[in-house]
Amino acid sequence: MTLAADRVSWRRGGALVVDGVSLRPEAGQTVGLLGPNGSGKSSLLRLLHGLARPDSGLVTLDGEGIDALGRRRIAKRVASVSQHAETDTDITVYDVVRLGRTPHRSLFGGESHHDEQAVREALRRVGLLDRAERRWLSLSGGERQRAQIARALAQEPRELLLDEPTNHLDIRHQLELLALVADLPVTSVIALHDLNLAAMFCDAVLVLQEGRAVAGGTPAEVLTPELIAEVYEVRAAVTSADASGRPHIAYLP
Repeated sequence: MTLAADRVSWRRGGALVVDGVSLRPEAGQTVGLLGPNGSGKSSLLRLLHGLARPDSGLVTLDGEGIDALGRRRIAKRVASVSQHAETDTDITVYDVVRLGRTPHRSLFGGESHHDEQAVREALRRVGLLDRAERRWLSLSGGERQRAQIARALAQEPRELLLDEPTNHLDIRHQLELLALVADLPVTSVIALHDLNLAAMFCDAVLVLQEGRAVAGGTPAEVLTPELIAEVYEVRAAVTSADASGRPHIAYLP
């Protein structure tokens, strides 16, 4: 059992932004949410995290309706990373990551030995353990995104939701960040614009268009020239990049 959406719909400001979408990742999968701007990717992530309630349909966590679960219980299981890793407070990297332990602390409890272990393990996993005492404002954009992923990992979640985590990163940091996420022992749902990145790192993809799911499956099954033309309105050639059979997309004039 894991995080799932069953035919969820949601109106925001009078507009239907998610229209009958179902998503059932397998435990440990990396799932890419694809689609043009305004297709409903971020809105679906909000529903999955319980930050908004669908007008119809159901989001479940381990088979239970997420609406019936308290925020603290959800936060112990589900972590999220937004596309903008910013803070006005120039705290240390360690303190940023330590925020991930908040759902696990009692109201009056301080930091336990396990909290410290979880923070240091999260920093190690993203390659920032040697930067734990660095100030936030001294970090590069890629380091900030890695620190935010470490903060999410410190929650010790089983589900990780990421909204355009590669925005504003250079190619090297995009590749490093998605390789890191794909290797994590969690179920990840990632909203992405770049189809080639999705093809490289996602086990499955769900394509949204105007709030509706129009295709789902492995990248090789879904990312066809016909679908790309229909959803993105561009011409593309799709080939197998290597022996893995993962597709590579080349856009045509």
